[in-house]
Amino acid sequence: MFENLTDKLNEIFKKLKGRGLLNEEDVNGALKEIRLALLEADVNFKVVKEFTEDIRTRALGKEVLESITPGQQVVKIVHERLIDLLGKSSANIRFGSRIPAVIMLVGLQGCGKTTTAVKLARLLSKDKRIMLVSADVYRPAAVEQLQVFSAKIDVGFFRDDQERDPGNICRKAIDAAKKDGYEVVIIDTAGRLHIDKEMMDELCMIKNIVGPTEILYVADAMTGQDAVNVGIKFNELVGVDGVIMTKMDGDARGGAALSLKAVMGKPIKFIGMGEKIEALEVFHPDRLATRILGMGDVLSLVEKAQESFDKKETIKLQKKIKKNEFTLEDFRDQLRQIKKMGSLGDIMGMIPGMNKIKNLANAAPDEKELIKTAAIIDSMTKKERLNHLIIDGRRRKRIALGSGTTVQDVNRLLKNYAEIKKMLGRFSQKGSMKSLMRNFPF
Repeated sequence: MFENLTDKLNEIFKKLKGRGLLNEEDVNGALKEIRLALLEADVNFKVVKEFTEDIRTRALGKEVLESITPGQQVVKIVHERLIDLLGKSSANIRFGSRIPAVIMLVGLQGCGKTTTAVKLARLLSKDKRIMLVSADVYRPAAVEQLQVFSAKIDVGFFRDDQERDPGNICRKAIDAAKKDGYEVVIIDTAGRLHIDKEMMDELCMIKNIVGPTEILYVADAMTGQDAVNVGIKFNELVGVDGVIMTKMDGDARGGAALSLKAVMGKPIKFIGMGEKIEALEVFHPDRLATRILGMGDVLSLVEKAQESFDKKETIKLQKKIKKNEFTLEDFRDQLRQIKKMGSLGDIMGMIPGMNKIKNLANAAPDEKELIKTAAIIDSMTKKERLNHLIIDGRRRKRIALGSGTTVQDVNRLLKNYAEIKKMLGRFSQKGSMKSLMRNFPF
């Protein structure tokens, strides 16, 4: 989402770092470029003005202008100011002392409220018993959609087909949650294509009935400053405690995420990074600021890896590599684990320095190729996966036919696998990470 902004900021900082000592003219020139970059990223113009003026005040101080690394000092100031702009620190969900705690999701139609309700339920279900309820009696199949997803993530669900009043549905859901021992009730409210009195009156009525501990505004990052303006209205008319920003993996310019906290005065608590049920993350302002400046996000990468990779399987794999027993089955399983972490573009964006590689999309392995690779390995027999040396010409034709690929694709996979196995054998002997990176065939 922030690729263009990241590229432009890095170009600006590159010029600053290359100048040695800085003067007021240098700083003003850089700030003009930063201002243009932020406006092009669709950041609110008032936020941009305050942001650049604050940086100007700090960057023109004696500590920066007389520093032996003034360019680095300016980058440090921009980084710190970005963190402030995004909310300084993570904001946790407030559950309160009452059980069940009630969380209301509000937002316009199409912003992703229903899928976000499911994602949030999944995230919170690690520590608490969750019940989902749909207060959307207008959208066809809204209740059925939420019920199907609830079963998938194994959380509670309430429905009453005889009731058509959203307020009564929510009241009955909370009574049922108390009776069955649920700790949190998440209410998926109805949306409209635009804000109207009828929708706001309904939300206020539900709020008065259930007394939510949190009202979270679900904002679509793809709608830019419209998401900010709509959020202001929701906050004025209903009251909002925080924001969940959806579609942060899209190709929007990112201005809404950088403007929301400053304009609404409410923290972003979670961000949606894809369509999968697992693709909801706690929002960390410092990590996003670091990524915007092209410095990567190692902590998020480690957390994704810890969640996606099985610890016992990882230890087992390490033993296999040491014994040079890394098979095509192991290769396929590792590809599946990597896919669980999200898109390759997102993963590579978390690695410090990767933004400096031009045409990163071309440099990275194609996700379609990974799917093709898994299909080819799945078309092999168990014997073939355990010993690739028995795969002769006849077997290659059968595997290609079974996977819907070509013999050339099968040949390429076997060649890559052989190189990786050879490299892993070398790495296990030398025990050097530098050796691994130097010999990696991609």
